[in-house]
Amino acid sequence: MKDFAGKTAVITGGGTGMGRELARQLVAEGCNVAMCDVSAKAMAETVRLIEADGPPQGTKVTTHIADVSLEAALIAFREELKEQQQTDRIHLLFNNAGIAGGGSMVTDSRAAWEKTFNVCWGGVYLGVRTFLPMLMAADEGHIINTSSVNGFWATIGPNTSHTSYAAAKFAVKGFTEALITDLRLTAPHIKCSVVMPGHIGTSIVANSRKVQAGVDSDEMSAEDIAAARARAAAAGMDMTEVSDDAIRALSVEAARRFLEDAPMTAAAAAKVILDGVKAERWRILVGDDAHKLDEWVRRDPEAAYEPKFYQDFAAEVGWRLGG
Repeated sequence: MKDFAGKTAVITGGGTGMGRELARQLVAEGCNVAMCDVSAKAMAETVRLIEADGPPQGTKVTTHIADVSLEAALIAFREELKEQQQTDRIHLLFNNAGIAGGGSMVTDSRAAWEKTFNVCWGGVYLGVRTFLPMLMAADEGHIINTSSVNGFWATIGPNTSHTSYAAAKFAVKGFTEALITDLRLTAPHIKCSVVMPGHIGTSIVANSRKVQAGVDSDEMSAEDIAAARARAAAAGMDMTEVSDDAIRALSVEAARRFLEDAPMTAAAAAKVILDGVKAERWRILVGDDAHKLDEWVRRDPEAAYEPKFYQDFAAEVGWRLGG
């Protein structure tokens, strides 16, 4: 698929981050876009930006509320898409939606763990299940599943538990790699790619709290503050003298740093992804840190989870996530 003009793309998690930038860049190339998100407000901002960009005449953009962890919600999204876009086929499926949370099997709640896993892995699996018939009906198609560097390195540092997200991203990577053979045998007109970004400037830190709590508010609840306090304590921080207001400020600053201080913007990441799709690359590493980390883990996998591995890598690339 060398260009996207006249094609139709589905994007999950289109309200912010890479999903928003994928939508903007696809529309700019004349691609029709149907996006879903749990936040109507966030999608409205994506549409506003697309309109400000000056989309090609006749390009269709539709928004749909859907929690990708729920099959019924994705089916409803699909049926709305058919009606509003007036088509029975799509060419591009970006299973992009993701959240964090449920890092520890020991100290975090089962609900938080399963919510993260069900969005990050279940959203990909159910996305393919739901939209595969529409891809089959097209003359060519491409499935793009977002994994992470955490799909080959299951940590964000020696002091932070990260089990649910990493397990989900490993599942996405393995599933997509297995799809290569499956599609070649059963639907050769459909290609697939697994996307493995490093640290990209997105709102996943702030958004994850909202999705886990089932709210669309920037204000932290008492439960949010208690959870943040527990995570910090589990990471070895003394929280006995830290006020609730200080925790709020720390959380806001952490979300700001992840978004604004990242080595790569969401817009730059989206371009790398779309260029990879055009080149029919099945494995799309996004960011210099992703390329370097891939090399480091392959070179010495036995050491990959030792504190020194993280410290040395962070020192080389100027990287700090959950260390």
